[in-house]
Amino acid sequence: MTKLKWGLIGGGEGSQIGPAHRLGAQADGLFDLTAAALDHRPEQGRAYAQRLGVAPDRAYGNWQEMLDGEKHRDDRIDLVTVATPNATHFEITKAFLEAGINVLCEKPMTMSVEEGADIVRIAAASGKICAVNYCYSAYPMVRQARAMVAAGEIGKVRLVVTNFSHGHHGDASDADNPRVRWRYDPAMAGVSGQFADCGIHALHMASFITGDEVETLSADFASTIPSRQLEDDAMINFRMGSGTVGRLWTSSVAIGRQHGFDIQVFGETGGLRWTSEQPNQLIYTPVGGRTQIIEKGEAGLHDDAQRLSRVAIAHPEGFPLAIANIYCDLADAIRGETRDGLPLAADGLRSMAAVHTAVASAKQNGAWMDARPEIFR
Repeated sequence: MTKLKWGLIGGGEGSQIGPAHRLGAQADGLFDLTAAALDHRPEQGRAYAQRLGVAPDRAYGNWQEMLDGEKHRDDRIDLVTVATPNATHFEITKAFLEAGINVLCEKPMTMSVEEGADIVRIAAASGKICAVNYCYSAYPMVRQARAMVAAGEIGKVRLVVTNFSHGHHGDASDADNPRVRWRYDPAMAGVSGQFADCGIHALHMASFITGDEVETLSADFASTIPSRQLEDDAMINFRMGSGTVGRLWTSSVAIGRQHGFDIQVFGETGGLRWTSEQPNQLIYTPVGGRTQIIEKGEAGLHDDAQRLSRVAIAHPEGFPLAIANIYCDLADAIRGETRDGLPLAADGLRSMAAVHTAVASAKQNGAWMDARPEIFR
């Protein structure tokens, strides 16, 4: 099978997310890093791309140069990943979709609901894929949970409780560190800090596992370090289309918590629990029965969980392999095979609508509000 041609924007030397994308995209021999614009400093970006094996004429100084260089080539890239700061996602994603190139965008997909709706429309009009990197949904045992819920193995879902809470921004003396400060600066992060950064992963996961969408929500935001303009702690109550009740906590000042992303789904006949720090296991309790540990790689898993399990049972699978699973599904989709679990532009739009609704709710002392984008109401 011929490798697909892949381009990367952002994710340069020293970045947090760049190595995970490079490992994930190339883990299965499906993509070849063909073009790159890796750094806001053009010469550093070109040099690093060439050290990674990109040909000099396709090691670009910025994304505009990359778009101009790729869009008219007979051998142009099949997919571009946008791993740049949040405020640039819309402009870059829009431009590449309009040029007829598939896009994987880091979250949040856009800074506003209106931009998100534009991306949904542009992707549909172009016939190209716009995926969003909600990579936690690609862990095998998350796919197992989704399949179990869809198969009715825990009955109708009553309640979802999820959180994404860590303590790595809890030191007030470090609040002016540039790597921390931007996340709470509206000029760089947008209208929301911690909820837009981490909380939307938890909200997306609630919809992904249950197969349901958030309709209304009520939010309470707090900036526990006074110098911060945006929230570093948030509590969201939500209701889903089927009537499922949801509770979500997200925080960056929960000192002692490391990654802190987990979800519990409670149905009429059973409950499930998954945590990102023990991703190989799904905890299942049938009503009136004993709690069981379902292990990644064991016999009898649902097809999607089996398909995305990479290594033998009892061997850990990590974050880059979850991203690799996203790229596997993207490769299939580019080649024309539908993959039900691939997060798309509509998911990115729903997340941004929830962020803006939560901001408005918090400003009105937790008033309940419709969280759906206008185009989905």
